[in-house]
Amino acid sequence: MRVVQFSDSFIPIMDGVGNVVYRYAQNIAQKGHECYVVAPMTDTGFRGKYPFEIVDYNGIPLWRMKSYRVGAPFLDAHCQKRLNMISADIVHVHSPFIAGQAGVSFAQKRRLPIVGTFHSKYYNDFLQITGVELLAKVGVKYVVDFYEKCTEVWAVSESSAQTLRSYGYKGDIRVMPNGTDIRAASDGGEAAVSEKYGLGDKPVLLFVGQINRKKNIARILEAAAGLQSDFRLVLAGQGPHEKELRRLADELGLGEKAIFTGHISDPDILDSLYKRAQLFVFPSLYDTSGLVVREAAAMGTPSVVVRGSAAAECITDGENGLLCEDNSGDLARVMNVALNDTRRLAEMGERAKSTIPIPWSELVDDVLERYGEIAAEAEKERAKNPKKKKKKKDRDKEKGKGKEKDGDKDRAEDREKDADTDKD
Repeated sequence: MRVVQFSDSFIPIMDGVGNVVYRYAQNIAQKGHECYVVAPMTDTGFRGKYPFEIVDYNGIPLWRMKSYRVGAPFLDAHCQKRLNMISADIVHVHSPFIAGQAGVSFAQKRRLPIVGTFHSKYYNDFLQITGVELLAKVGVKYVVDFYEKCTEVWAVSESSAQTLRSYGYKGDIRVMPNGTDIRAASDGGEAAVSEKYGLGDKPVLLFVGQINRKKNIARILEAAAGLQSDFRLVLAGQGPHEKELRRLADELGLGEKAIFTGHISDPDILDSLYKRAQLFVFPSLYDTSGLVVREAAAMGTPSVVVRGSAAAECITDGENGLLCEDNSGDLARVMNVALNDTRRLAEMGERAKSTIPIPWSELVDDVLERYGEIAAEAEKERAKNPKKKKKKKDRDKEKGKGKEKDGDKDRAEDREKDADTDKD
């Protein structure tokens, strides 16, 4: 199988989408298939360490989110030449924007099937950026139009499938959940992160993700301010609202209890933070998958999430995680109860570890199986409706006809000139 993935974000920016694309590419290649990732150019380090191939294009930092880059693959001659060298069986697009449009164009020119994964609540994104509801609705129409061009549409959860349908998409949607890396934290990792971030022996509450209002981080800070026990709240990530949320933490009197780590690119440090935490706190209503909840579970750490959210789909309240209502008072209540019964919390974490994570390797087996079915169906369709190639003599005839038409036009103009001269 030869797979080409298109994404607007990729390593080293390991946000939710970039992480998924990386894990797909890594596991597809490790299973003996060809995989290419088309994305904006970033500092990926030594590329020989990756089992897949990166085809990148020039880009510039995105306004207000400098770690992300945006570019035009259509205008990058080197990128286009590289793409023209690739023989593919299927295209997988992970964004409806520039990279995704390039993927659709690439596939349509070659009559290849397109899988499009719906990852994000784009209406919320558009509304946050523009502040205008009408423009957000126009943006959503654009998103629906994009996914209607795909051969098959995937969503990462039932909740995200419902979101896309609410935007007006009428086609079928296949739920293809995200996987998780199943691995152990490094020896001495917990002690190392405790020292690095000044955690001491205090209970740790952890959030991992973009430091963005849409992640409901203010709710975490407000709830933490109402806790009676001593603790450390670690917020790992970067984002456009970090200064604003730091100010809120100070206003709420959290002081040294709230620790903003900035971007963490080292997976060992992140794994060790997951392992060191007593409770992972993720009240986001924006996320469509809750990938970080699965990552926390893989390290044996239970999560508290909002009831009815996408992240709550894998949680049974009180068994392998905790649920709360979408308000700071109820979140504080749940966190207080949890921190006062650390033994129960540890048992819950073990159940989370055994029930929530899906190994990426197993998930990608399902992905490859479905890729094969889609590619086979597309091959049958191409065989039924072969693309007609014009013979050389037909092309020459068309050129000749064009020349004849041009000659007729010239002669007609000459006759008009002669007629005008006769009138004079």
